[in-house]
Amino acid sequence: MKQSAKSENGFTALTHYPELPSWNYAVNVIDHALQANRRAFIRQSGLSLGAIALQALAPGLRQPTLAEDMTGGLPNLPHHQPTAKRVIYLFQSGAPSQIELFDHKPRLQEMKKQELPDSIRMGQRLTGMTAGQKKLPIAPSIFKFSQYGQSGTWVSDLLPHTANVIDDLTVIRSMYTEAINHDPAITFFQTGSQLAGRPSIGAWVSYGLGTMNRDLPTYIVLNSRGTGRAAGQPLYDRLWGSGVLPSRYQGVKLRSGNQPVLYLTNPAGCGSKARRQMLDDIRALNLEKHAVTHDPETLTRIEQYELAFRMQTTVPELTDISNEPKHVLEMYGPDVHQPGTYARNCLLARRLIEKDVRFIQLFHIGWDQHDNLPDHLSKQCRDTDQASAALIHDLKQRGLLEDTLVVWGGEFGRTVYSQGQLTDTNYGRDHHPRCFSVWLAGGGVKPGTVYGQTDDFSYNIVENPVHVHDLHATILHCLGIDHRRLSVMYQGLDLKLTGVEEHHPVHEVLI
Repeated sequence: MKQSAKSENGFTALTHYPELPSWNYAVNVIDHALQANRRAFIRQSGLSLGAIALQALAPGLRQPTLAEDMTGGLPNLPHHQPTAKRVIYLFQSGAPSQIELFDHKPRLQEMKKQELPDSIRMGQRLTGMTAGQKKLPIAPSIFKFSQYGQSGTWVSDLLPHTANVIDDLTVIRSMYTEAINHDPAITFFQTGSQLAGRPSIGAWVSYGLGTMNRDLPTYIVLNSRGTGRAAGQPLYDRLWGSGVLPSRYQGVKLRSGNQPVLYLTNPAGCGSKARRQMLDDIRALNLEKHAVTHDPETLTRIEQYELAFRMQTTVPELTDISNEPKHVLEMYGPDVHQPGTYARNCLLARRLIEKDVRFIQLFHIGWDQHDNLPDHLSKQCRDTDQASAALIHDLKQRGLLEDTLVVWGGEFGRTVYSQGQLTDTNYGRDHHPRCFSVWLAGGGVKPGTVYGQTDDFSYNIVENPVHVHDLHATILHCLGIDHRRLSVMYQGLDLKLTGVEEHHPVHEVLI
């Protein structure tokens, strides 16, 4: 009988030949071994998704081993003393109108229905939805603004709850972006690039800083759909993906309903003991495979199986809000009792913060008001205003706002001119990348601050412009990360969230 053994490099070696059936037999054995190693070579050469970030090119990309702490980030981080440990990013998908919410422009009433002056537009491009309009009539907001708080910040009456916490916020009125359509603009905000495939901001943070709770994912995503526009812009899982980073850094989406994470519960007839034994066996097989292929995704698979096993206990406890006091539930509003709503997701975000989840992102769909803006925007604000303010108040009263950075905003702004017919009670607004508003709170941000200024038409920035990458740099700075030093080599590029051009944190809004 032939005896064989696998060597360290994976080849099958013939160790004893009491008899040789034929030369062809030996050739077949050697050819089989070579084929196996060719497959291993291909996997290690970057042709598998799991090896892209490692083999294509990634000196500087940290590759953890089982001997390392799988929960840790990069060894040289944080770069400086952080002011925030965690981030809650309230992304308002579809682009809220700054003119109706935070950028008060009273002089527009005098110019109602007049043509937008060429001196203001300055030849800036329009989308295909309004490029064919014969007129671009100025549409003042029909909603009232008032000054609130000790800061005296102007806020729309559409946001009475946000107005009550305005002294805890920094409002940036001078954001701008390079994208004019939704998908590239949302992708730009999430990944720093208009082209799909780059790591999301949460993945970058997870990669750089690691987790603070081994029983929950470092990066969690929650989605909700507003009532402002039923057919809102779609969201894709790549928006919270890991891109060229190993997949262990991608966001984990919690769904509404009985199974927040698919396939987390044990199948019928499989108890915890059996599941534990199965995972141990799978782990052993994966370790054998990793010894041959050295594919980092194999280690990721091991860790994700283990995380899922731990999440079987932590996730049901997390999503069960029955132990929340009545006054807390009332603070978030009646929608908090319905899973999948923005209000419920805001409450879950606070509960995740208490569990030390590093990066939490809420996507809320429905802000794309091209027509019927007064009606649709009012509904959208009712969906979000009370819960957003409750989140700030809840974090603050628990002592969590101090080291939690909260960010609120969409992918671009809306035009001062009306899309479609303008009447005294109805109008719509097209996409406008040149200026819009976001707000930040907690985590080292100056409270009660307004930064940046736009012209009388809320069309151009006249003071302190803030690019998307500047906002990214600011978020990373609060977490103790120098955005210029968080990078990986990919296809010859020193890949960063903030790109290759010069950008800076907005230090003026930071404590």
